[in-house]
Amino acid sequence: MRILHTMLRVGNMERSVKFYTDVLGMKLLRTSDRPEQKYSLAFVGFDDERRTAVLELTYNYGVERYDLGSAFGHVAIGVPDVKQACERVRKGGGKVTREPGPVKGGTSVIAFVEDPDGYKIEFIETQ
Repeated sequence: MRILHTMLRVGNMERSVKFYTDVLGMKLLRTSDRPEQKYSLAFVGFDDERRTAVLELTYNYGVERYDLGSAFGHVAIGVPDVKQACERVRKGGGKVTREPGPVKGGTSVIAFVEDPDGYKIEFIETQ
């Protein structure tokens, strides 16, 4: 068994795909549009989905905003330089919600950013 994907509901597919591809550097792997069921999908990731887990972005026609609730935490992404990753997000119009620094009680360097729908993304420095 392995994790295949995590689904995130988005309020604007074009905006979300642009964030994940242009700002975070993921690849758009595949898309599908289901007009009869009133939704569209886009799969994004850093590698082919046969080899690694990816994100499934789901746009439900006519829904521009979701209540994210309190159960979902974040998506974690390993990056070689957390400060550089945060700058890339800022330059792309994204929001840094926790500046780079050591995790509380540890030494790993982390930061948090938000995607256009408010989902939290943790950057963890991997060297």
